[in-house]
Amino acid sequence: MRVAPLLLASALAFPLLPSGAAAQQPGPRPAAPEARRAQLDRLLDALPNAPDDTVAAAVAAQIRNLWAQAASPAVTLLLDRGQRNLRSEAAADAVEDFDAALVLQPDCVQAWLMRAQALAETGDITAALRDLRQVLTLEPRHFTALAVLSGLQEQMGDAEDALRSMQEAVTIYPRMPGAEERLRKLYRAVHGQGI
Repeated sequence: MRVAPLLLASALAFPLLPSGAAAQQPGPRPAAPEARRAQLDRLLDALPNAPDDTVAAAVAAQIRNLWAQAASPAVTLLLDRGQRNLRSEAAADAVEDFDAALVLQPDCVQAWLMRAQALAETGDITAALRDLRQVLTLEPRHFTALAVLSGLQEQMGDAEDALRSMQEAVTIYPRMPGAEERLRKLYRAVHGQGI
């Protein structure tokens, strides 16, 4: 069973690493992992209370920047190469890049998330699910991992768990682009009617 299209769409809707202008203008890099964690916690606490979509998107971008900043320079290079391999439809090569990143930095949530996507693209759903669980063990409020997990669960025919995972993602990031429509679709699949 090939699940890549939904996971790729999820990755496009919820960027894994900052790119373009966002990557060129990151906020100040916290001096220590403890400072980065404190800033991340503050932003994750603020995200559900964002007053509008623009503010929510800005807060979510800051969160993604902090997740990306947690990677060492060598790991960042491997993640970038893995993403290029995924875009080039070389998922097996991407898995190798993400494997190498995880050897260097086993607590890098973005490496686990990207490897999950690459593994799903190769058809190894069991390993992809295992990696997504590891992301959520390291960062329980990783809204992108929850959204990707929801997509994978839906493609596996588990609409109930897909709905539950998406509800968790929306609890963290209520203004997530496309989430409202996705919740309606999953709710209909589980309950046979709209929300």
